[in-house]
Amino acid sequence: MDNISFEFFPPRTPEGAAKLRSVRAQLAELKPEYFSVTFGAGGSTREGTLNTVMEMHREGLSVAPHISCIGTSRDSVRALLAGYRSHGIHRLVALRGDLPSGAAGGAGDFRYANELVEFIRVETGDWFEIEVAGYPEYHPQSRSPADDLQSFVRKVNAGADSAITQYFYNFDAYARFVDDVSALGCTVPIVAGVMPIINYTQLARFSDACGAEIPRWIRQRLESFGDDRASIREFGLDVVAHLCEQLLAVGAPGLHFYTLNQAEASIELCRRLG
Repeated sequence: MDNISFEFFPPRTPEGAAKLRSVRAQLAELKPEYFSVTFGAGGSTREGTLNTVMEMHREGLSVAPHISCIGTSRDSVRALLAGYRSHGIHRLVALRGDLPSGAAGGAGDFRYANELVEFIRVETGDWFEIEVAGYPEYHPQSRSPADDLQSFVRKVNAGADSAITQYFYNFDAYARFVDDVSALGCTVPIVAGVMPIINYTQLARFSDACGAEIPRWIRQRLESFGDDRASIREFGLDVVAHLCEQLLAVGAPGLHFYTLNQAEASIELCRRLG
């Protein structure tokens, strides 16, 4: 299918790196628009991000490194941009991010993602295609839904080309978010973030941290399966495939799969979607 992309996190061990090479080789067969690589939890794996990005770039894959700005200096971002630019990388995912473990609140030269986007544009002009984050169910740290929408508008107005949403399981949340930001004058493509359901315990932990709601009917069904991984997998595939069909039916410009460095579920979802 067209207009898909896949997200990885940088592996921390040689075994993880070997597994990721196998995973991305499988996913590359689906001909995604690009792969993205996160900074890792708490911004703690920036070197791992750089190494993973460069390895994938050498393999000829289109790759978009994440850059988060909390706890970061302008000089370090400038150096990172220069490095990516020198290697011919043209795509970035620009995020506010989390403070590195042990860092003081407010550390660094940037406070919000719109400041990072503006800095990238000033430093590099139109070299990079910049994607930012959107939150259909609102960022957990936002003061209000209206404030979160304005934050998104500021990122776009600072120079973002498109957006990728946090994952969600409420279709209406995505549709309303797109309508709301459009009413505020934002017309950039808003790609839907998709989280396959593989491990319920892990998913519940992620969702509690990032503010993505697991609807009660889904949560109850997943809990009822206990340790039956096969049932969790099949139910999860049905739920997420239906959500993707709804998104594509209303014109979502693309699907961005949060793979958790695994291939099987994303491959099966793409197969079902044609």
